[in-house]
Amino acid sequence: MSGHYERLSFLDSSFLALESRTTHFHVAGMLVFEAGDLKRPDGGIDVERIKRFIESRLHLIPRYRQRLAHVPLERYPVWVDDAHFNIDYHIRHTSLPKPGSSEQLRALMGRLCSQQLDRSKPLWELNIVEGLEGDHFALISKIHHAMIDGISGVDLMAVLLNLTPTEEFDDPEPFEPRPVPSDAEMIIKEAARRAGRVTAALRSVQTLTDDVQTMALQGARRVRAIRNSLGSGWLSQASMTPLNGTIGPNRRFETLRTNLEEVKEVKNALGGSVNDVILATVAGGVRRYLEAHKVELNDIDFRVMAPVSVRSPSQRGTLGNQVAMWIVSMPVDEPDATARLEAVQSETMKLKMTDQALGAASLVQMSSGAPSTLVSMASRLATGARPFNMTVTNVPGPQFPMHLLGAKLIRQYPLVPLWHGHGVGIALFSYDGEICWGFNADYDVMEDLDGFVSAIEESFQELLAIARGEKPKSVPKPVKKKTPVKAAATKAAGSKSPKKRPPMGGTTKKPASKSNSTGNSKAKAKTATAKKASPAKKPTQAKAAAKTAAKATAAKRSSTAKGGTTKKPTTSAKTRSKSN
Repeated sequence: MSGHYERLSFLDSSFLALESRTTHFHVAGMLVFEAGDLKRPDGGIDVERIKRFIESRLHLIPRYRQRLAHVPLERYPVWVDDAHFNIDYHIRHTSLPKPGSSEQLRALMGRLCSQQLDRSKPLWELNIVEGLEGDHFALISKIHHAMIDGISGVDLMAVLLNLTPTEEFDDPEPFEPRPVPSDAEMIIKEAARRAGRVTAALRSVQTLTDDVQTMALQGARRVRAIRNSLGSGWLSQASMTPLNGTIGPNRRFETLRTNLEEVKEVKNALGGSVNDVILATVAGGVRRYLEAHKVELNDIDFRVMAPVSVRSPSQRGTLGNQVAMWIVSMPVDEPDATARLEAVQSETMKLKMTDQALGAASLVQMSSGAPSTLVSMASRLATGARPFNMTVTNVPGPQFPMHLLGAKLIRQYPLVPLWHGHGVGIALFSYDGEICWGFNADYDVMEDLDGFVSAIEESFQELLAIARGEKPKSVPKPVKKKTPVKAAATKAAGSKSPKKRPPMGGTTKKPASKSNSTGNSKAKAKTATAKKASPAKKPTQAKAAAKTAAKATAAKRSSTAKGGTTKKPTTSAKTRSKSN
């Protein structure tokens, strides 16, 4: 009997090539359940029953009983059946000290996701965690990205979870692993596969008749899409930020929940799609975080990589990756939340109009025959160049309750792997009216991960307040310039403005005669001293002074009319008259 194997796609194999001691390329999920009828009389969880149920469903997902092998010489990875598959190795049981808090569960999630999967065995594991407060338990799943993407992960829920509670399930089907081909057999099969590809290509050329024009148009569209995809940022560097740095093997994990109806409320009021609102929320949160770290935002080029599913309806239920990757420029320099959402809408519309998902998918297809060495080199060069700062992936899930046997799923938090130089990655999963956010972060780069999560939450609350016509609580009020109270009062009273500094370059008076110089200088000094000593008068005091001066003038005129003599004004009087 000949051996059986399946080649990994280029994209699947690239996730293997990207993995290093510090970059783990497994996706994960933290699923929280009500105990339901899985609760034992002693208060624990019936772990053996869960294990038997999962084993009874494995024949529907055969990849879960396959391991990696490699084609001789070229070392390209392939899947082969694992003759030594052991369910007890992959399904594990752990417990938190009762009553286990959500904080302890997140810490456990971070620790488990800091450890890589064993490549000599099928690339998945599932931890059943009991001891949670409120009669809850959790499943923490880890699956290598080479096996699944986000959409196929949702398809697995349809295999393992049910719409209604159930107690009955079939016994596991016997597993009969197919033999692994020998090295010689694999080399011969690979040579035949290549020859078959050449023959198929020649046959396709011979059958091109009426479809030539259509093929040319499709080819031109693909070329444009590839050019647009490469020009979106893959060949240039994004800005360095506090969210980027040299990462280690250890991880932190935090969560956030958002009401899906509130997200739709923002979408309906301000425009765009649910995904646009999510990206605008992330942009606002990143802006807040960078401002808190005193980062200059004017010239920053911050980009996120957003995976887009290109999985066709006929590929539903199959494993492997069917995704393209958008690079989205984020308007973190824009202070206005509404303007940020509009900028995100414009950016995603441009990505759609320029077929960038098609371009990215076409690049993957063109590279599908590349040797594993080139795949590894290309993958590491792409990540080393830092074409984007962060991954943000949003996966839609079922909007109705699901059950694991008799246990109701309450919520599911996803985890996306960190790329080289990325301090944090964001994954979202919508389920039963909620969007659950999972934040996977490097333990050292993101010591203040909780602050980043708070910034994301504040960013969404700002958008929601604007959508509802309310004033956002977290946004500082604009400071308006007000006229000083004193100046306003002076202007209203009709008095002159405060004394200004005299202009430079005025005419110089001739010095007085020697006999009068002493008296004049003393008079000037006296006048200057009087000016310094007298404070600025208020409007009411100015009126009173004017009345007193008027009475004094009238008295002098009266005395003059009676025959009194009038003295010449002194120098100080002349100075005051000029200053008035």
